[in-house]
Amino acid sequence: MIEREETFAQLLGGRGAALDATLPSVAFVAGWLLTNHSVGWGALIAVATAVMVGAIRLARGDKIRAVLVGAFVVSVAALVAMYTGRAIDFFLVQLLSNAASGLAFVVSWAVRWPLLGVIIGALLGQRTQWRQDPDLLRAYGRATLVYSIQYGIRVIVFGFLWWQGDVIASGIARVGLSWPLYVLMLAPTWWAFRASLPSGHPGLRHPRRRLVSDTDPG
Repeated sequence: MIEREETFAQLLGGRGAALDATLPSVAFVAGWLLTNHSVGWGALIAVATAVMVGAIRLARGDKIRAVLVGAFVVSVAALVAMYTGRAIDFFLVQLLSNAASGLAFVVSWAVRWPLLGVIIGALLGQRTQWRQDPDLLRAYGRATLVYSIQYGIRVIVFGFLWWQGDVIASGIARVGLSWPLYVLMLAPTWWAFRASLPSGHPGLRHPRRRLVSDTDPG
């Protein structure tokens, strides 16, 4: 029987976490609107929502570290907004985090440790075996560059809306540019990966054990 190779969509998943991450932002905007533009109430409602979402995620078996990180990010965003008194600054943390993530993916490609390879390798229990295969190293590198485009899109949109001070549009963008954009980017990312592998390569589950030359193109 022929083994069917998983796609990045199947391996990475993340739908539940991505959707849950948008709820505190929606709650913040809703609370801000319903309390006559009170940043304090909006922040409190956002944090309460994050705690509720965290409790639900723990109940369904998510790792406590991931839950705590999510709650921490929302809490920091709420504190920033309360400190500045500007509701739009609630979205400043997500703007900066996307900029940092995009930079990390690009830098990882440049130093020949593409983050998609690191992530997928860890998920498959391969550790760094994939780096011994020049074809996989090249494919993960190109896929990582394509994958990083989503962060650039978010930075442009979130940055523009933050500059304009549009709280409602930022909340809508937070939803539209989370799971939907992530799903949209998985197809070209997977295509870039597969197109970079030579014909007959056994696939991401079967890295070829060959030494990688420092001069091999990435």
